[in-house]
Order: sequence, then C-alpha cells, then structure tokens
Amino acid sequence: MESTHTPDPWIEDRAKKGPHLTTHEQIGFNGRLAVFITNKFGSMGAFYILVIWMFGWMVLATLGFGVFRRDPYPFTFLLFLSNLVQLFALPILAVGQQVLSRASDKQARQTFKDAETLLKLQGEVQRLIEINNKLTQEIHGVIVTKSNDERV
Repeated sequence: MESTHTPDPWIEDRAKKGPHLTTHEQIGFNGRLAVFITNKFGSMGAFYILVIWMFGWMVLATLGFGVFRRDPYPFTFLLFLSNLVQLFALPILAVGQQVLSRASDKQARQTFKDAETLLKLQGEVQRLIEINNKLTQEIHGVIVTKSNDERV
C-alpha cells in the first residue's frame, strides 16, 4: 500500500515567482508616475491639503485679506482652479487605477490558484487519513485476534 506524493506544480512555480506586486507590471515611466500620483492623490494627506486650501481661500476672500480685497469674484476663480485640478487629475488617476487594477487581477488569479492547490492537497490529506484509519483498524484487528488466541 505504498503511495508516493507528487506535489502540485503550482507550488514550485509559486515559490520561484513569489507574490505578484504592482511593481512587477511592465508600465514604464508614465505608468509608474501615474501610480505614484494615484497613491499620493488618493491619500488623506491630499484630502486635508485640498480642504485647507478651499477653506483658507474662502476665509481670506470673505475677510478681504491681501489680494482678495481687489478681486470682485474670488469664489469664481476658486471654482476655476478647482476645475483645473480635476481636469488634470482625471486622466492621471484613470491610468493609475488601470495599472493597479491589472496588478490586482493578477493577484486574484494567484490567490485562486493557491486556493485550488490547497483544495487538492486537502483531498490528498483526506485520502491519506482514510488509508491510515483502515491500517489502524487492521492492526487493531490483528492485535485483538492474537490476544484472543493467546487466552485460549
């Protein structure tokens, strides 16, 4: 009842490659820049900077401080600047999200293969446990029979 274990080829392949990272993507300078900007622009630090900028502008404009004293429409210019930020950020963020999405898809495929391999291994372990249980029962039966024969 000899059984040899042949490991799943994915295990060896996975050990060589390791986990897939965003840095493994072949994206070039523009892709790396887009990912960098996406990660920085999508942070709470960037949010706080934009909020402080907006409220600071509104407070200074309302109080008529400095250059705002001569500007009859300070909030219109603020809206214009905010739209410029959005227009410039939109394509960069879209490219960054595309690159990050590709990397995420590859990670999901790796996770699926890992789970598939684990399920195969679980089946193999279950089969070995059943073999072990049968052998244990056979050994127990032999021992019980011998002990009964010795009593008689």
